[in-house]
Amino acid sequence: MFTGIIESIGSIRSLTPKGGDVRVYVETGKLDLGDVKLGDSIAVNGVCLTAVELPGDGFWADVSRETLDCTAFNELKSGSRVNLEKALTPTTRLGGHLVSGHVDGVGEVVSRSDNARAIQFRIRAPKELAKYIAHKGSITVDGTSLTVNVVDGAEFELTIVPHTLAETIMADYRPGRRVNLEVDLLARYLERLLLGDKAAEANAGSGITESFLAANGYLKS
Repeated sequence: MFTGIIESIGSIRSLTPKGGDVRVYVETGKLDLGDVKLGDSIAVNGVCLTAVELPGDGFWADVSRETLDCTAFNELKSGSRVNLEKALTPTTRLGGHLVSGHVDGVGEVVSRSDNARAIQFRIRAPKELAKYIAHKGSITVDGTSLTVNVVDGAEFELTIVPHTLAETIMADYRPGRRVNLEVDLLARYLERLLLGDKAAEANAGSGITESFLAANGYLKS
């Protein structure tokens, strides 16, 4: 688990094809690896990876075919800057929100504009994720915990303050860039809980509609 508070900007130093997937070397910059052991998890642009080698100034990890297919990781190359966060501990300050490091989908930066000293980004999410994105709710973009300011269909807006721009890779974002998205973990569990006994049925899907909510007492008539 992670908090979505980025600890360091690192860079990809090597991407080596290996048996159908990829082994990656991530140089970790100012990230303190003193308490990291082999097998520990580190989030790279919001993707939870396992450290398999620790040469000192970074770590090696294996990236599965599934991860390459379901994230924007396959667009990274040697020299790409990445957001890094070590897994949380029982004493970690939960400054962001609970983040699993399991990417739900890939979004696209639609626009970027100035907003006083901040930057306003508009991002388009995959349509199937739109129901999980709420005004003033939390979302993870490339591993960064952020607050949604505007929701418009499958698109949402973020206001990024100078500190976040300086401490993450968001300053690099331009329209057309693909980004990893992870929706609020609680929204996922709530959807499943609302299904009740139907959750045990094969191919139940979400099945949550306005009529479903009204019939089960979640909406007033």
